[in-house]
Amino acid sequence: MDWQGQKLAEQIMQIMLLVFAVTAFVAGFVLGSFQMMVLVYAGGVTLTGLITIPNWPFFNRHPLNWLDPSEAEKHPKPQVTVSSKKKGSKK
Repeated sequence: MDWQGQKLAEQIMQIMLLVFAVTAFVAGFVLGSFQMMVLVYAGGVTLTGLITIPNWPFFNRHPLNWLDPSEAEKHPKPQVTVSSKKKGSKK
């Protein structure tokens, strides 16, 4: 899954969970059944998981282009510099 696909999956997940939470609350309120509310929300969470967790093709529309190993060897890795400043002790 590419970066844009991850963002899309998260947005879909948030929207679907919100819609199912509101739907479950309304259904539970109208029917007067806490069990029905929990069942509707559990079904919504399951459906949301089935849509957003697998790596579906529409989550891979912007693949990353990696460097070939031969190209990567030509470019040196960045060096990390560590500054050795001493912190003054406070008394």
